[in-house]
Amino acid sequence: MRLALRELRRRPGRFAIATVILTLIAVLLMFLGGLLDGLVAASTGAFRAQQADLVVYSSASRDSLVRSRIEPDVRQRVEAVDGAAAVGGLDSVQLGGRLDGRDPRDLLSIALFGYELAPAGLPDTPPAVGRVYADDALRAEGVEEGTTIALGPARTEVEVVGFVSDTRFNGQGSLWGSAETWAQVVSANRPDVTLADGVVQALVVRAADGSSPAEVADRIDAATDGATSTLTIAEAIDALPGVSQQRSVFNQIIGVTAVIAIVVVALFFALLTVERTGLYGVLKAVGASSGTLFAGVVLQAVVVTLVASAIGVGASLVLDAVIPAGTIPFVATSSRLASSVVVLLVAAVVGCAFSLRRVLRVDPAAAIGGSA
Repeated sequence: MRLALRELRRRPGRFAIATVILTLIAVLLMFLGGLLDGLVAASTGAFRAQQADLVVYSSASRDSLVRSRIEPDVRQRVEAVDGAAAVGGLDSVQLGGRLDGRDPRDLLSIALFGYELAPAGLPDTPPAVGRVYADDALRAEGVEEGTTIALGPARTEVEVVGFVSDTRFNGQGSLWGSAETWAQVVSANRPDVTLADGVVQALVVRAADGSSPAEVADRIDAATDGATSTLTIAEAIDALPGVSQQRSVFNQIIGVTAVIAIVVVALFFALLTVERTGLYGVLKAVGASSGTLFAGVVLQAVVVTLVASAIGVGASLVLDAVIPAGTIPFVATSSRLASSVVVLLVAAVVGCAFSLRRVLRVDPAAAIGGSA
């Protein structure tokens, strides 16, 4: 083991090519992971911000917020369910937004929400009619506190009175206002989706302390005689269009990248083992076991991988710091970076396993004699 570390210290150039290639793979792996997390975050922030446990849709909506309609009588039955500590309406509409001083065709992609049960970062009492809180991703578009945004073809004006973080929806910047603000904007711009008095698109439900959200969900659907489809927040996020597909595609790409890392390590250390056949023969002749020699190979692979991973982590953190919010959906989370490092380390160990057979087959007499 000490011999392996000494070789790394005294002959680093021998491992330079493997380090460079693994560094590129580490950066790619972490960038793909950060891009996946960023895309998911940009699509699901509005739901992840909910200080609730459940989302209640109408059963015919196919778990879609814009298609869902909860009638007042259904809401009353939901509110009466044992374990439903707090219930609030949630409405959403997607519109183009215009800013003063910009080309009228230069539209912002906006998701306007009307809320009753406040998500994280928003006041319990919604702002006055015509006033909204904006997701801070809209800062990149020039939106500031006091900015007036004209929404939809009717150019209904709303004033931004503050900002909230990480509440984007379907890749769009979000605005959060009262149910009255939402109804006013929808009535002027999308009369086809205007709701009757007391009707909301969906309900968010906070389960009482000690109550299982899954059990409360079952009670809600039973109490409404199947008129509702109640999901946990995690299930509602997975039901959003494109989220599961994005995860599937990116995870497959990440898996292929990990396989490439295994191949790179396997090829490099297989060649290195061939070069060291004579050295291994001498070491075996003086009493070194095959296990000790292979442990040295693994140690070198782990050290090279850790160096490459450290560079990859640093590059990811720099990217996360310099990319403006609302542009490239990239997020460097500690969990994603840690999991990427673990994947690379596993790939390094698995790659080294291909050298094990050659190490075990080294015959001291033949190796020293030059015929191995």
